Amino acid sequence: MGVSRETKRQIRLGLKDSWLVGLGLVPLGLAFGLLVTQAGFAWWWAPIFSSIIYSGSMEFLAIGMVTSGFGVFSSALTAFMVNFRHIFYGLTFPRDVARPGFPRLYLTYGVTDELYALTSTLVANGARLTHARLMTSAMLINASWILPGIIGALVGNLIPENIEGFEFALTALFAVLAYEAFQSSKDLSAPLIAGALAVVAAFIFPDQMIILGLLAYFGVLLLRFWAPRIDDLLTWQVK
Repeated sequence: MGVSRETKRQIRLGLKDSWLVGLGLVPLGLAFGLLVTQAGFAWWWAPIFSSIIYSGSMEFLAIGMVTSGFGVFSSALTAFMVNFRHIFYGLTFPRDVARPGFPRLYLTYGVTDELYALTSTLVANGARLTHARLMTSAMLINASWILPGIIGALVGNLIPENIEGFEFALTALFAVLAYEAFQSSKDLSAPLIAGALAVVAAFIFPDQMIILGLLAYFGVLLLRFWAPRIDDLLTWQVK
């Protein structure tokens, strides 16, 4: 049985949603592949790391931990701390949109910062997420990380080491996604509170700023959800 016209349309929407996000991952994937070969690994270790770990920041750390002989407990604790934010992603990520079985398992595996930010923006803008649309976005983002890593590992020796700007690609991507989310809500309190909590967390625990900031902001979100009056007081709509 062929693919229906509606399914094809949803696949196109998924590609349209995620191609820019995938493009933003290409420089980081290339940089990771380059790091793999520079650390002394064979090129085929790049897709192994990327497929099994599939967490950009943790993959970069994993290279150093493997070469430095980190213990299992230390590695597991580091991975938990680095990816602690994913606990909160699971609370609101629309995994149930996918069909039961492998698709839902794949989305559980495939939830990244980029996919979560993308779906949150789409939901905030009133977009209708479907199985085909969400799976297409997840698979494209997945491929946009793994394939450039392979390319970076294969042609690593041809890429100059002093290229500047690779590390800023993901920062710029999230800045754009955050701006689009703000454009849909027009609530200035969200970025202001998040920014203030991030600054406070950076002063208190610089090494754990992301985790502490996320926990604090999640607490604020729960408070606003459970106490509508406080939510009304904090809301700062702009035109």
